[in-house]
Parts: sequence; C-alpha cells; structure tokens
Amino acid sequence: MTVTGGPKPKAVQVADVLRADIKRMKPGEKLPSQRELIDRFGYASQTIQNGLAALRAEGLIVSAGNLGNFVSDGSAPVGDVREDIKEIRSQLNTLTERLEALESRSAPGGA
Repeated sequence: MTVTGGPKPKAVQVADVLRADIKRMKPGEKLPSQRELIDRFGYASQTIQNGLAALRAEGLIVSAGNLGNFVSDGSAPVGDVREDIKEIRSQLNTLTERLEALESRSAPGGA
C-alpha cells in the first residue's frame, strides 16, 4: 500500500475546487473575488492567491488586475514562465521572512 503523505496543501485544495467550478463555466466568465474566496474557503489571502496562481500557470484563468480573474478561452500563452517565477520568488521571500520572524520569537532568548 502506498502512503500519500497526508492531506493536500490548502492552496492545492482551493485550486482543485476552482478547477471543478471552471469546468462548468464559460470562457470569459468572472471567478468570485478574492474576498469571496477567502469567505468561502476560510483560508488566508496568500493561500487563495497561491491557488489562483496555480490555475493561471495551467492557463485555466487569466488575471485582469483589479478587475479580477476570468476563465481563459485557451488563447492565453502559457509558454513564458518568467512572471510566474518572479511571483513564486516573491512568495518564497515573504514566507522566509515570516518563518524567520516566528523562529526568532520561539528561540531561547528571543523577544
């Protein structure tokens, strides 16, 4: 028997649920706002953003900045990953800073 390593990360859960929703939607339809997704899933903003980033990387949705995220019509180019890499680096830096702050609080002699 193969052990999978436990439950899926929350961002993957968000992407999975939205992927199923997208299958029932038409190209150009707007996804719920980030605030609505936070309320729906009960997860942090960053978790929702990570789930949406996965869907963008797959070419399933496109972001229109402040207008929101929309179901892709399949014509969006997926080959250029430079922006995705920048986003991932930014998220990693943020997480690293948070982890360092938490570790410094819990270390002996930490504030």
